[in-house]
Amino acid sequence: MVFSVLRAAAFSVMAAASIATADCAPLNIYSGIGADHLSPNVRDALPRVYVPNHASNSVSVIDPATMKVVDHFRTGLGPQHIIPAWDLKTLWVANNATATSHGSLTPIDPVTGKPGKAIPVNDPYNLYFLPDGSSAIVVDESLKRLEFRDPRTMALQHIIETPDCAGLNHADFSADGSSAIFTCEFRGSGLVKIDLKQNKVVGMLKLSKPGMPQDIRLSPDGTVFYVADMMNGGVFLIDGATFQETGFIATGLGAHGLTVSRNGTKLFVANRGSDRMPGGPHGKGSVSVIDFATRRVIANWPIPGGGSPDMGNISADGKQLWLSGRFDNVVYCFNTETGAVVKVPVGGEPHGLTVWPQPGRYSLGHTGNMR
Repeated sequence: MVFSVLRAAAFSVMAAASIATADCAPLNIYSGIGADHLSPNVRDALPRVYVPNHASNSVSVIDPATMKVVDHFRTGLGPQHIIPAWDLKTLWVANNATATSHGSLTPIDPVTGKPGKAIPVNDPYNLYFLPDGSSAIVVDESLKRLEFRDPRTMALQHIIETPDCAGLNHADFSADGSSAIFTCEFRGSGLVKIDLKQNKVVGMLKLSKPGMPQDIRLSPDGTVFYVADMMNGGVFLIDGATFQETGFIATGLGAHGLTVSRNGTKLFVANRGSDRMPGGPHGKGSVSVIDFATRRVIANWPIPGGGSPDMGNISADGKQLWLSGRFDNVVYCFNTETGAVVKVPVGGEPHGLTVWPQPGRYSLGHTGNMR
């Protein structure tokens, strides 16, 4: 009851702020992620790139200044993503194992770069946080449910079942924080919408083309959700108010990860080079750059020699886009102006890496969906 009251109050404040912003200037939900917006909570954090190696059950730590791996440590089974906590003081490694048991969350102290004791959690494929910070949301992919937990201790609060969402995985939140849309990767099941005030599923959406929805990001004005689809090689556009599909932008083979530029004007789409899982090395991997204002692709950066760019994020200064190379056991560092790329060898099947520190007031989860 206490969490519900706090959450309702926070939603009311955010909604009012959104209306006030609309009266003065266009809403920009990414106004807080600019290069000069580092929180005091990340002041002492080491500048590092943390890479979860899914097949190696480990994390590789890269110093972005030298482009070299400077540390390597074991985690739980099957690490998928490294997620900044809502308060930016912890990085969580989501180890979802190979089944519903033996999953865990491993905390990393970003000041020392060292891991702490893992917390047992069934099947944590991914991790998100309510916009008011009152709950962490563990995405139980194979269990088809969302576990709401204490954001620090990970003690269970309550569960929302999503039985019709096969392959529950990535999410983003509405501008006012009252709802979230999660992608359903398997069997072409589409998207599921969660009402975060009533704590229940309020909609399922089948996309016009059966595929494999992956990452999802909201437009700067808070009106359109961009959904990467691996099998359809592009990004679907979903109206946030009506929860209806309104368009499609072709990008490249295996469209997968989405990252917003530091100035909030561009969306980087990692095209994994394969529409299958697992894919092979040296595929037709690339990065497409979408301009939010025109909703058009303004650049395409193929990886020389092929590759498999997956998930990642952007450096604090906005000059580097770091992406894991899922089927090539490397990490890619792209120049965000030219598309030039450097490769850094890491462990087996690197997946959802995070760059730290990142600007922003708080983290909504994933590899750094900051607001």
